[in-house]
Amino acid sequence: MLSLALSVTVSLTSCKKNKSTPDAENTTQTSTTDRVALTNDSLFLYAKEVYFWNESLPSYDAYNPRQFTKAGTDILNYETNLINIAKVSGSADYLSASNSTKYSYIEDIRDRNPAATGAVPLTRASVDLEGNGNDVGIYAISPVTEDNITYKLFILAVSQNSPADRNGLTRGAYITKINTTAIGGDFDRERTVINSTIYGDPNTLYLEGVRTDGSSFKVTLNKTSYKSSPIYKTNVLTVSGKTIGYVAYARFSNAENSEEELTNIFNDFKVKNVTDLIVDLRYNGGGYISTAEHLANLIAPEGTTGTMYVEHYNNKLKNRKSTDATILSHQPFTDANDVIQYENGKMLTFADIDYSVTGNTRPFKKVAGLTTVQNVVFIVSGGTASSSEMLINSLKPKMNVKLVGEQTYGKPVGFFPIRIENRYDVLYAMFEVKNSLGEGNYYSGFTPDVDAGYDYGDFDFGNPSDEYLAAAIKVLAPGSRATGVVSKNALMSISGIKSKAASSKVLEGVSEDRSFKGMIETRHNIRN
Repeated sequence: MLSLALSVTVSLTSCKKNKSTPDAENTTQTSTTDRVALTNDSLFLYAKEVYFWNESLPSYDAYNPRQFTKAGTDILNYETNLINIAKVSGSADYLSASNSTKYSYIEDIRDRNPAATGAVPLTRASVDLEGNGNDVGIYAISPVTEDNITYKLFILAVSQNSPADRNGLTRGAYITKINTTAIGGDFDRERTVINSTIYGDPNTLYLEGVRTDGSSFKVTLNKTSYKSSPIYKTNVLTVSGKTIGYVAYARFSNAENSEEELTNIFNDFKVKNVTDLIVDLRYNGGGYISTAEHLANLIAPEGTTGTMYVEHYNNKLKNRKSTDATILSHQPFTDANDVIQYENGKMLTFADIDYSVTGNTRPFKKVAGLTTVQNVVFIVSGGTASSSEMLINSLKPKMNVKLVGEQTYGKPVGFFPIRIENRYDVLYAMFEVKNSLGEGNYYSGFTPDVDAGYDYGDFDFGNPSDEYLAAAIKVLAPGSRATGVVSKNALMSISGIKSKAASSKVLEGVSEDRSFKGMIETRHNIRN
C-alpha cells in the first residue's frame, strides 16, 4: 500500500558521467550497465542538488554511492543508501537509535492502492492521500491496563467506509477475541497475536468485542479496496455559552477527496454560529500542503491577510541560474493531473521551477467558512506531523492557538517526488516551512500547552468525555465540561475498575501505526 499516490512520468532512469552531472568531484564514476549501481548514483547526485542539507554532503568520490550495490532486493539497497545520505549529512533526518530516516524515504510505485492484493505487511498506512483504502480498516489499537496484566484492547480509529466501519466498529469499541485467541487476560502472552494480526495486514480477520453502546459484536473483516473520507467525526458542543465546533481530521488528502467536504463542514459551523473551534489532528501525519492551506483559510478570521507560510529550499536551488547544469533537467514538470507541461513548444522540467523565497511565499486567501472565531485548540500527539504542524504554525501569528495532547512529531520539511527507473519515487526532505514571523525549526515538535496524558481510546471521536477533547474544552471554557454520550466501555470492567483510575495506563509493546508522515508540494511557479 502506498499512502502517497502521485504518478509522475519521467524519462530519467540513471545518472551517467557526462557534462550535465552537477557534482564535478566524481572522477571515480565510471560507465556501467549495472542498474542498481546507476540508481545509487542517481540517489546521491539528486541529493547533492535537492536535499535540504545538501551542503553537508561529501563529494561523489568521498561518498561512493555504489558501495550500496550489494546482494538483496533493489529497494533495500536504495533505502540503505538513502539512510546513509541522511547519516552523513549530520541532519535531523537521521535517527541514530533506529538507523533510519525521519523525513526522507523511497517507495515502489507498483505497490500503490487501490488493488487489494495479498496479505503482505505494508510500510505505510492503508488509506492513501487520494482516499484509496486497502485493508480491513482498523488504524491502530490501545491496550489499557490498571494491573499491567489484564487490559482492554481499544480501537483508536477506523477508516471511513472500510470493512470495519461497515460492520459498525468505531473508536472506543474494544476487542475481546482475535481469530481464536481470547484477548484481555494476559498482555505479555497475547501481544504477539495482536501485532501479527491487527498490524499484520491480514486478508481476513475475525473479531469479537464490545461496541461503545455496550452491545457485543462478532465480525469477520475481509481486506478490500474502498474509497475513504479523511473526516473521522464532526460535532457541535454547547459549553458555558460557547458554541464549539469540533472536527477530527485523519490526513491532508488531495483536493478532490478533502476540500469540498471541509468547506461544507466549516460552512455548517458558520450557520450554527460556532464561536470557538477544536481541530483534532492527533493521528494526522500530514499530506498535501495545498489542502492544509485550504483549511487554514477556512479557519482564519475574516480579513486575515499577508503571508501564511514560506517554503525555503537549499541555497543551491535558491540561487541557481538558468544556465547552471542541473540533474533536475531530467525530471519533466507535470501539473496536478500528471500532464507534462510545455511553454513555447519546450517541455518544462523541474530545472525550470522557481525555488526562490519570493516564488514560494504563500499568502492567506480567506475563503468560505468561519469568519469571527479567534480561539482554536488543536488536539495533537506524536502522530501529528508535517502539514498538520505547518497549519498550526501558520495560524499562530493570526489568532489564539492552543495545543492539547502530547508532543508533536516535528517535521518542518516537505518534498515533491523524484522519479527514478520509472518505478521509484524518492521523497527527499527538500524545503523548510516558516510562518509570517519567520518561525520554524520545530524539528523536535511542538510542546502542548496542556499535557492531556494518555490517549486511552475508550471514547469515540467527538464525545466530550474523551480525555483529550475534555481537556480542549476546558481550555476554551475553563471550569466547565460539556456533557455527552458516555461510553459504556470506559474502563469499567478491568479487574473490577469502576472508573478511570490513576493507575490506568497504555501498555507498551504493540506496533506503531503506519501512517504517512509528510508534506507534499504539487504546485510550482515557473521561473521568469
